[in-house]
Amino acid sequence: MSLTKTQELLALMARLRDPEQGCAWDVKQDFHSLIPYTIEEAYEVADAIERNDFDDLRGELGDLLLQVVFHSRIAEERGLFDFEQVAAAISEKLVSRHPHVFADVKFDNDEQRQQAWDAAKAQERRLKQPAQTTESVLAGVAQSLPALVQCEKIQNRAASHGFDWPAAEPVFDKVREELQEVHEAWQSGDQPHIQEEIGDLLLVVVNLARHLKVNPEIALREATKKFTRRFNYIEKQVEASGRELRDCELAELDGLWNEAKRHLKQLQNNG
Repeated sequence: MSLTKTQELLALMARLRDPEQGCAWDVKQDFHSLIPYTIEEAYEVADAIERNDFDDLRGELGDLLLQVVFHSRIAEERGLFDFEQVAAAISEKLVSRHPHVFADVKFDNDEQRQQAWDAAKAQERRLKQPAQTTESVLAGVAQSLPALVQCEKIQNRAASHGFDWPAAEPVFDKVREELQEVHEAWQSGDQPHIQEEIGDLLLVVVNLARHLKVNPEIALREATKKFTRRFNYIEKQVEASGRELRDCELAELDGLWNEAKRHLKQLQNNG
């Protein structure tokens, strides 16, 4: 009987981890050493999706799957769990979190579905907690998430329990308040206080994004891409003049920045 591709992948990983005949690099890896690779592969999946490169996406999903298989193999060697148990666990979660699909539960709208999803996740977290332990409603949000993602998840969790502004307008007021406090901290020259106030401002901006139904992580990534495109345009114009950026006055660079905005917007409209 021939192996399925999943079985073949698991067998390949077992061979790579063999202390005698495997790969020395693979053998010495553990859960902690693989963390940066796992995170990197997840971001490369996201990058392929954003570029609409679906051939690349297929490969990147394979790389991400490899990380799941790698961690599962290490766990199996330690007698913790194996890949089959990982697959079984997520299957159980999908069933329990979708009673409107796998049971006779009916939801009238997306809000009810989200509430049921959150309740199912909360129940899963409670089952992991020791007896007599009271869990915070904010528990379970991974500390290693990117700061913007973590902040949004924390705020969503708090909002689902009633700790939220009723509408977007008061959040705009809070953004202006926090910006003023950053300015005052800057005037004080107290660097730790400046950092604290900048953090408060960023937190409220994430909250504003949530109220405006904007994903702050995606918004910042797209803004950074836009900045990069405009800056690259400036670089090309300066290079064509036979100079370097440091040779230009700020006023000239600012003019080129505005030119880049017009040029790239025109290209976008024509495209």
